[in-house]
Amino acid sequence: MGFGNPVSTIDLVPIEIDIAHVAHLARLSLEPDELETYHRQLGVILEHAAKVQALATEDQEEPGHPLGLVNAFREDRVVPSLDRDEVLAMAPEATAEHFVVPPALDGE
Repeated sequence: MGFGNPVSTIDLVPIEIDIAHVAHLARLSLEPDELETYHRQLGVILEHAAKVQALATEDQEEPGHPLGLVNAFREDRVVPSLDRDEVLAMAPEATAEHFVVPPALDGE
């Protein structure tokens, strides 16, 4: 199966997404040729999604799981929790009430 020329189908997509704005939000620095490439690729993806949404599925039976899995829920039950002092004593570093961990974001 060939992919054809995706540039000719971009204008058919009803959604316009500002690729440069999305790149800015993601803190990505993109060159103009990269913006154009991503615009074309996104257009192809959105066009395919529109085709999938347009399929008549009202009369279709929902597919089951391919492995036939069944949810294995159990009832909630209250059980004794661990003793705070014992758990904190096993930690590499702790205060009287908390675990001490290194900062997740240095410099922010």
